[in-house]
Amino acid sequence: MPVAIKDVEHIAKLAKLSFSDEEKAEFTEQFNEILSFMDKLNELDTSNVEPLSHVIELKNALREDVVRPSLPTGEALENAPAKSEQFFKVPKVIDR
Repeated sequence: MPVAIKDVEHIAKLAKLSFSDEEKAEFTEQFNEILSFMDKLNELDTSNVEPLSHVIELKNALREDVVRPSLPTGEALENAPAKSEQFFKVPKVIDR
């Protein structure tokens, strides 16, 4: 089903965008090119292809959760621009 200019206008309205007549015509052409490419892909026989979520196999990239000693408070506060006792001092962001 080809895309018409009225379809582009409807999509633009939903997205709260406005386009010139030239842009609408260009988007109509681009949408139709995309749909024709999708038709080409639909012609392929994928009956023997297993569904997958990624093109390449992914492995968990996270490290093992190992308990380690944390950074000492004094060392963590060493380069802080402002500190108060053992805490970072930051500007107030919530008004009461």
